[in-house]
Amino acid sequence: MSRAEERSSAVQRSRSRAADQVRSILEAAQCLIEKKGDTFTTQELIKEAGVALQTFYRYFTSKDELLLAVISNEMKTACALWEEAAAEFDDPLDRLRFYAGHILGTLGEDPRRDALARFVITTHWRLHRLYPAELAMADKPFVDLLHKEIRSARDRGQLTTTAAESDAWFIAELVRTVYHYWAYAPVEHDDAEERLWNFCLRALGGTP
Repeated sequence: MSRAEERSSAVQRSRSRAADQVRSILEAAQCLIEKKGDTFTTQELIKEAGVALQTFYRYFTSKDELLLAVISNEMKTACALWEEAAAEFDDPLDRLRFYAGHILGTLGEDPRRDALARFVITTHWRLHRLYPAELAMADKPFVDLLHKEIRSARDRGQLTTTAAESDAWFIAELVRTVYHYWAYAPVEHDDAEERLWNFCLRALGGTP
């Protein structure tokens, strides 16, 4: 093996090790969030992840930066799962309704997922003051899902909106706000999903 090949191999091993360490830290953070929200300490995190403190700070400058990474990772994972689940619908309006209402429909089904979802919602507002641009990028996968289906439905003549991109952002913000309320409200939300969808549909120029 040449010296160049050895260097290349070493670089690959280093990158793989770094990716494994970041993944361990993110998984540890998710585990702790499911148990106690975002109140865990950095010491608890590194113990759960099995890494040294300096390893944590090699990849994250602060706990808040880690929480931002957790939200971004969760959003990408959730959107991939939602897109896969919505593939069974042929109508873009059905897919759009699924995306807009699914998060409400899952409340109460899995306590661990509920805890993680509540973390994402509540921590989102606080991190927005610190990382507005980065958080917008973390939110983008969901906005993109909505935008794609709004555009498709409009092209089919099912919606009359002329601002599909900005409408997608507004709906994403509305869904987050509604979920924030129902995730903590001590009352039933049986018809909230239906009412949310009808509101969005009318706003987009559709017919309920």
